[in-house]
This record gives sequence, C-alpha cells and structure tokens, in this order.
Amino acid sequence: MSRYEKMEYRRAGHSGLDLPAFSFGLWQKFGTDHPYETQRDIVLHAFDLGITHFDNADRYGPPHRAAQQVFGQVLKRDLAPYRDELLLSTKAGNPIGPSPYLKGGSRKSLLTSLEHSLRDLGTDRVDIFYSHSPDLTTPLEETVGALVSAVEQGKALYVGISNYAPERAHEAAELLRRAGVPLLVHQPRYSIFDRRPELNGLLKLAAEDGFGLIVYSPLAQGLLTNKYLDGIPAGARAENSAFLSPDVIDDTYRQRAAALNGIAERRGQSLAQLALQWVLRQPQVTSALIGASSTAQLDHNVKALDFPPLTEEELALIDEHGVHGTGVRL
Repeated sequence: MSRYEKMEYRRAGHSGLDLPAFSFGLWQKFGTDHPYETQRDIVLHAFDLGITHFDNADRYGPPHRAAQQVFGQVLKRDLAPYRDELLLSTKAGNPIGPSPYLKGGSRKSLLTSLEHSLRDLGTDRVDIFYSHSPDLTTPLEETVGALVSAVEQGKALYVGISNYAPERAHEAAELLRRAGVPLLVHQPRYSIFDRRPELNGLLKLAAEDGFGLIVYSPLAQGLLTNKYLDGIPAGARAENSAFLSPDVIDDTYRQRAAALNGIAERRGQSLAQLALQWVLRQPQVTSALIGASSTAQLDHNVKALDFPPLTEEELALIDEHGVHGTGVRL
C-alpha cells in the first residue's frame, strides 16, 4: 500500500512498536464547533499519508470527549476494516468536570475514564493509555497500578505518561518495569521555543530508561509558522485561544521568528517544516504530534520529511534565534 511507502516509521524506545514520524493529534479543531465532514476528511487523509497513530484524550473537544466521539464515528463509518493497522491512544487524569472522580490519577478516575473512552471510540481496546499529567496528591504506585490494570484487563496494549517531570517519569518507568508493563512513551511539549526536554534531562532519561518521546506543540501553537510574522491576522488562533496569548506576539518574537523563517527559506522550506524537522532530529523523539484544519495543511507539514538533514551551521543559527521561552508560557 502506497501509504506505507510515504511515511517514515520509528521504533518507540526499547519496545517492538514502530510509530509514524508524525502522529495526528485531535487536541484542537475536533469537536462540535467544527463541521464533521471536514474533521472526517482530515482523519482519512492523514491515514492515506501513512499516519497510523491518532492521539486523543477524554478532555479533547469541545465539549470534553467530543473529539473521541468524532473519531469513533469515523472509525465505525470508514476505518473499521483497518483497525489492526491503526494505533489509537487516549489519556485520562486532567479535569473534565467538577466531581473528584473526573480528574486526577486515582485508580477510579483513570479506569472509569478509560471505560468511557472505549465507548466513545467504539473499540474494545486502545493501543496506548496515558496518565495525562502527574497527580501529586495521589500515590504514584496507585496511578501506575491503574495503567498496569488497563493492560492486564486487555483494554490497552501499551501505557504512557504525559507532562511528567523527569524525576517522576523515572519513578513511573521503574514501577512499570517491575510490574512487567514497560513504559512505552512519554509525551512532553517540545519545540525550538520550548526546550525543556533538553534542559531538564528528559532526552537523556528517555535514552537511559528506554521509552520514546511523542512531542506535542512542535509548532508552538502556530508561532513557528509564517502566520504571525506580520502581526495577528483575522481569525487566527491567537485571537481566542486559551493556549496562545496575543501579547506574546511582540517585536522580540517577530524578530526571532523572521530570522528562523530566513533559515527555512534558504533551505527551500517553510518555517513550519523547519520546526518539525528540528524536533525530529533527536533520536529519542519517536514521533511529533501535529494537528490540521485542512488536508492541505497536513500535506504541507508532512513534507518536512522530504528535506535534507539540518547541518551543524544551520543548527547553530537556529540556537541563536530560537531562544527558549520565546512566546511560550513555561
């Protein structure tokens, strides 16, 4: 099938599982406030491009759980014959309601959420089940135990964590290893403007503990595209997003982004393609999560795989202008 000839696949840590270099995230642009047919077209096109991993969470929408329900409709209508060729992931633990059982890392919260997610998706198992963020009020042993139970019950094949600091990630990896359910992946934020995985030792830890990284926000919510080089265009995400404030799009940001854009142009690519290629250069990064509001945007981003490797000179220039913390809430 041609889809598997187009995409690059990478081994996740010390596991036997290959993931596509790009995973498709349903964090934004999926829910009741977007046309179903548009969402369906994007998901199907992603699969045609060889993107076999679709990343979800109980929190994604709006409203919460809507993104999973949309994907469940597409799975039932179009992708059911290909279920064995898909990697479906979901997460639980971030708040989705006022009840104490609709948040946190307790056994009840995680496993109850997983049951709902399986119904939303219309499948009997997910391929990866994540603890979405650390819950410092719950013993880590309980959170890890819930992940192990999901695998033992046949409701997940692998487990992951997201947004964990390196020390706690290492603890989780050790507990999971002892339970016979190795940690497959960690999902941190990572981009040219957010270098915490480099600075806090997470990249090194991933290599040592044998898990892969699936990085989110590699385009820094659009700051690492050409969208904001000349200000904030009408209808842009910065106008109404909880994750991107207009006040970060200042002269300092524009100067740095313009310099990075210049590097990309000299390579014959876009700033977005440069930014994606930059995160994928790390051997510990198994996959970069991308979203899309159109199939054309998806095509454009996936073409980042077609360009030659970044040279040492180019990486040094990127370091000069890609200053950690630019436009990003750390």
